[in-house]
Amino acid sequence: MAERKKEAAVVVSQTQLADGIFSMWLQTEAAFSAKPGQFISMYTNDGSKLLPRPISICEIDREQGRLRMVYRVTGEKTGTEQFSRLKAGDAIPVIGPLGNGFPIEKATGKKAFLMGGGIGVPPILELAKQLECEKKQIVVGYRGADTFLKEEFEQNGELYISTEDGSIGTKGNVMDAIRENGLDAEIIYACGPTPMLRAIKQYAEENGMECYISLEERMACGIGACLACVCKSKEIDHHSNVHNKRICKDGPVFLSTEVEI
Repeated sequence: MAERKKEAAVVVSQTQLADGIFSMWLQTEAAFSAKPGQFISMYTNDGSKLLPRPISICEIDREQGRLRMVYRVTGEKTGTEQFSRLKAGDAIPVIGPLGNGFPIEKATGKKAFLMGGGIGVPPILELAKQLECEKKQIVVGYRGADTFLKEEFEQNGELYISTEDGSIGTKGNVMDAIRENGLDAEIIYACGPTPMLRAIKQYAEENGMECYISLEERMACGIGACLACVCKSKEIDHHSNVHNKRICKDGPVFLSTEVEI
């Protein structure tokens, strides 16, 4: 794969979807080759913050050359807080698309679970839009009633929601929603926090299901050079000669049986 070059993307629009959750459309060359499950590295214009922030791609508009990035602000004076202050017409340096994305062709003719939790919810949207399968079951988990992207999900599959406080849908997590609704599938695509992915991986193995998980990890370089974002793997990595996979370069999407989490 050719090395991605940094470019100046332009903010088309930005809105706040929920408490601390923002949606930004960017005009960027990355839109023409992006796939569901990939991410872009976004840089602040603050010279004191040298490292980019990896943000998952939520939607892809190839016709207009735009990407939708839905992200959570992680605190004051952070990179994401600076992103949230950008307005239409502002420029932002980005590199992308990065990572490998979801293998959508694996779901052809199958019943599929598309599962997201927390800020792992946004990348499930473009996957839902592009996936062609027999039955598309979107199972997403939120903290509470701020069910951002709910309307978009409803237009792209059968939607099931879990909330930690029980305010909407099933009280509990995404696995509770599957059990409560008596759902079944043949293949799983999932993105979210590690405890959620660990439970999904175990469920898939117990039921003999093919399962692809997108790992969330703090990244530094985003291109596989620094080894700051590694996970345990069954195979030896040729780059580091140990049982590691680089999430930014080898992932972020892995077949669940490939990695230990």
